[in-house]
Amino acid sequence: MNENIAIIEIRGATGGDEAKIWASDLTRMYLRFAQTKGFKAELIDENVLRVSGSGAYNTYLPETGVHRVQRIPKTERYGRIHTSTATVTVIPEIEETAIFINPSDLEWEFFRSGGKGGQNVNKVSTAVRLKHKPSGIVTAAQTERFQEQNRKIALSLLRSKLWELEEERKDKALGSARSKVGRGMRAEKIRTYNFAQNRVTDHRIGKSWHNLEDIMEGKMDKMIEAMKPLLPA
Repeated sequence: MNENIAIIEIRGATGGDEAKIWASDLTRMYLRFAQTKGFKAELIDENVLRVSGSGAYNTYLPETGVHRVQRIPKTERYGRIHTSTATVTVIPEIEETAIFINPSDLEWEFFRSGGKGGQNVNKVSTAVRLKHKPSGIVTAAQTERFQEQNRKIALSLLRSKLWELEEERKDKALGSARSKVGRGMRAEKIRTYNFAQNRVTDHRIGKSWHNLEDIMEGKMDKMIEAMKPLLPA
């Protein structure tokens, strides 16, 4: 695997529309952080990032898990604080030769991109959705101008997800997680962002930070540094 590339998928979980907004906020935070680190970050699909740079995978790996937010949503009429969650999954990019994918197992779908990108992107079916029939995994890519480029990105994302699936099987066979970050920990609440108290708390290490607005703007260095003990040895 390429440890200099991280694939980050952020999905709204509990909380309806507010959870989706929270997922977008986390995506923006990770994009901003990548910029401060000098990483190259691409939004390859909705709330799916590809970040490349020295050590990018290990930098983002501890973000895997459930991120809980406590705040007053913009849609809240009565000023009540809501609790919502989003899940973050971080996987590496896997080399093409590392995993064999049978072309007959693939189901391709092509459509017009819904995002910005010029006349070519919006008028031609350049966006790609790919389904791996044996596993049911679906990936998509729509940010590039040409269909072939998006096909390559969708295939690369599929390889990473198939790798993750195999790692999860190995972990179950061993009966324990391989690291403190473990693949099975995405269902656990790892961090709470409390806007009313201007505080972020990481529940794994029992540490809090009180500069929430700065953190949401990508100033995550101190927090990321504190996560290093969680990385696999």
